[in-house]
Amino acid sequence: MPVTIKDVAKVAGVSPSTVSRVISNHPRISPKTAAKVKRIMIEMGYHPNMVAKSLVSKKSNTLGVILPRPAEELFLNLFFSEFIRGIVTQATRQGYDLLMSSGTTESEEMEAITRFVKGRRVDGVILLSSKKNDPTVKFLREQNFPFILIGRSDEHADVLSVDNDNVQAAYDVTKYLISLGHERIGFVSGPPQLVVSQDRLEGYKKALKESNLPMKSHWIVEGEFLQESGYRAMSMIMNLADRPTALIITDDLVAYGVVRGITELGYQVPDDISLFSFNNISISELTTPPLSSVDIGIYQMGYTASQALLRNIQEDQHDQRRIVIPHRLIIRQSCAKMNSQERS
Repeated sequence: MPVTIKDVAKVAGVSPSTVSRVISNHPRISPKTAAKVKRIMIEMGYHPNMVAKSLVSKKSNTLGVILPRPAEELFLNLFFSEFIRGIVTQATRQGYDLLMSSGTTESEEMEAITRFVKGRRVDGVILLSSKKNDPTVKFLREQNFPFILIGRSDEHADVLSVDNDNVQAAYDVTKYLISLGHERIGFVSGPPQLVVSQDRLEGYKKALKESNLPMKSHWIVEGEFLQESGYRAMSMIMNLADRPTALIITDDLVAYGVVRGITELGYQVPDDISLFSFNNISISELTTPPLSSVDIGIYQMGYTASQALLRNIQEDQHDQRRIVIPHRLIIRQSCAKMNSQERS
């Protein structure tokens, strides 16, 4: 006969309801009791029937993750892989699985969100990007459904979110390049509809204005978070008569395309142009030259997002707030002082 919750409870010397709470990772069960019950479950070969459990508890023990682009495109960028690793680590510790979905259009994203919520397929949702006038945020708020936003909502200050201070981070990078003597600084941005793109561009402009330095529209290029975007940007920027002597790039993957484009045009980094990027993914220090980049704590952001959402779900907390992860400037060899570069 299959082992039941009552069998486990009898051996563990606890009530069946306590075993159920251990299975649900209830926060009020002491670590000692939870460890004991889990050990006995393993020894007795007990496996919870999660489908039956979800019917009773009306919980799926699953988190939904909405990917901002098609998966085959998204996972070309190690940023998202590291982010998902952080989410999975915390979710697994709490006994939760992940259900991921993506869409190529806004309507497809809304369809995925609707399936998650209306079908009760997940207990909460993690949105991996924040957009201006985001309909998914509006929908989840209307449904009073637990969710967390990666980034900053430009409309709702009370939304539970995990983010960096992207205005300050871009400001810090720009001021660092200015301290090296650069006066013509360009910016390779992400998609303009994303709040992170707006914030980083704002920080860049703020630093230039404070230092009374020029900010020219043709020094700013918008694109996707793809290597090809950076590659294409260089054919325009490096052919300008007044081209920048330094570039800030909003994503490391884009920066790899920038380096490739610069090299193919016969220029060198940092002798001809300095580069400073964002995200500090693992291979940034392995590029030639090693890439200066802003460490935004990718894994920590994913881990914290999962942790905060699960606390909201399990403890029914509604004190929505914005969690800010500190950033660090990682200085490597892709930036040089102006006195070691030719002024043109």
